[in-house]
Amino acid sequence: MPILYWLIRPILLLAAIIAGWFVAEEAPNFGVVQMVVAVFLIAALVGLAAFWEALMDWTRRRK
Repeated sequence: MPILYWLIRPILLLAAIIAGWFVAEEAPNFGVVQMVVAVFLIAALVGLAAFWEALMDWTRRRK
């Protein structure tokens, strides 16, 4: 299995769980909602990775 599968599969699984809170799995637009949630999760992970050092500095200064 490609490494990309191991990276994307957990995000899509989490996106399906979150989308299931708002839309029934049998709904015709469930896949669209799941992909929107997945895009938001990926954007959040990229933002967290981009600002990780600044966030850690901020938390260390707060203590």
